[in-house]
Amino acid sequence: MAMNDAAAPLVALEALRKTYNAGLPTEQEVLHGIDLTIGAGEFAALIGPSGSGKSTLLNILGLLEGGSGGVYRLAGHNVTMLDDDARTQARHATLGFIFQFHHLLPAFSALENVMLPTLISGDSTDKASRERAAWLLDAVGLKGAHNKKPTELSGGMQQRVAIARSLVRTPQLVLADEPTGNLDTHTSDSIFELMRLFNREQGTAFLVVTHDPRLAARCDRIVELVDGSIAGDRMNTPMVA
Repeated sequence: MAMNDAAAPLVALEALRKTYNAGLPTEQEVLHGIDLTIGAGEFAALIGPSGSGKSTLLNILGLLEGGSGGVYRLAGHNVTMLDDDARTQARHATLGFIFQFHHLLPAFSALENVMLPTLISGDSTDKASRERAAWLLDAVGLKGAHNKKPTELSGGMQQRVAIARSLVRTPQLVLADEPTGNLDTHTSDSIFELMRLFNREQGTAFLVVTHDPRLAARCDRIVELVDGSIAGDRMNTPMVA
């Protein structure tokens, strides 16, 4: 998948819909014609009550599942109807992921966990990839922990590994699903600041799903999803932590 046209939004959704169990008595439409764009280098929060469709929207943006109607353009390319192989290729070329639960492999070292996306893509033996993984671990404050297993790391340290892993393939956009939801306030603030650092210094765009109004208030834009529709979308002057 080629890089996007600089003039095009990084993400563009047009009338996106998602229906589960279509044609059955249990049919349910959970996203109702979403129109949304995300520009290169943006740092946005996605908020809304439980059941509003945030996870479904994030899964579609992450090419983990498809919509039921509408159009999705990613990095200037229409990815609405891609097959599984093409979707995987587009995902690896453009996106990174951070989750509430870090999903590190317990048998792997921190460095090996960071390199997992390059392992999946087949370039894990590339010296440059290993060097970037090591650099990222240093950048997230884990210079002395490259060879430690996840069980030897605190929850906050494990999430730092997950952030490094999300960035190892230099994605244009990182989708972060409650990345601080399992952490105490101090560690949560530290993790959030790391994401902001990479946003500022590397130009990586972030879309952060959060229930924490403090963190949403520190984003440049706040998109609110309610009952499967966008109820608000505003630019924001971030609060200082």
